[in-house]
Amino acid sequence: MTRPISRIGLGIDIGGSGIKGAPVDLDSGTFVVDRLKIPTPRPATPEAVASVVAEIAAAFPEHVAEDAPLGVTFPAVIQNGVARSAANVDRSWIGTDVAALLAEATGRRVMVINDADAAAVAEHRYGAAAGVDGVVLMTTLGTGIGSALLVNGILVPNTEFGHLEIDGYDAETRAASSAKERDNLSYREWAEQRLQRYYSVVENLLWPDLIVVGGGVSRKSDKFLPYLRLNAPIVPAKLRNTAGIVGAAVLAAERLGGQGAAA
Repeated sequence: MTRPISRIGLGIDIGGSGIKGAPVDLDSGTFVVDRLKIPTPRPATPEAVASVVAEIAAAFPEHVAEDAPLGVTFPAVIQNGVARSAANVDRSWIGTDVAALLAEATGRRVMVINDADAAAVAEHRYGAAAGVDGVVLMTTLGTGIGSALLVNGILVPNTEFGHLEIDGYDAETRAASSAKERDNLSYREWAEQRLQRYYSVVENLLWPDLIVVGGGVSRKSDKFLPYLRLNAPIVPAKLRNTAGIVGAAVLAAERLGGQGAAA
């Protein structure tokens, strides 16, 4: 059965190596058609990235309504649409009103969100945290540690729990999956010597009801999660590399809805 176009959102995920977008079925959290991916420009300046975002946003006219808002993830702290940091993109983004820039480039109302925050929303709506009340913590283990916090399904934006100082170290320099590779640790060693300490500290600060682990290494969660001893259940993410696009699309639909100005 064809999904009504009004129940289809549009999400774009801006990453350091690629910019990806797709129309999203807002009932199921799945892509309506295959995503479109275009390499991130070099250098990844605001103008160059905005041009690619506009190209992707215009690529699905048969599936996305002309007035549908656009949700965009960005690898930075985002406050009211403005980038306050920049990871894997040009530093000229810092201080840029990303939402206004992309609204002008695409002709759509735009909501911009941190990439880890978008993934957490997607997991809560459709994935590993679906139906979970209380406090949900999501961490993405990769080059660093991204984090996102939900309270009864409501996002607390721009947390940076990967940068907690633990035992004199920036936490992600010891516990990210890149640290496992750098220090030649087995999955068990990584879990028992690094992740246990990290998650214990975070748990004692937040007392989450559920911890969701994302990032590419989550595909091998059976190799390290069983070695962790925590109060909260800790589970792998389900949506994986679709989560950013899905979370951005659903948040844009929820927050911007019908007609209105870019935000």
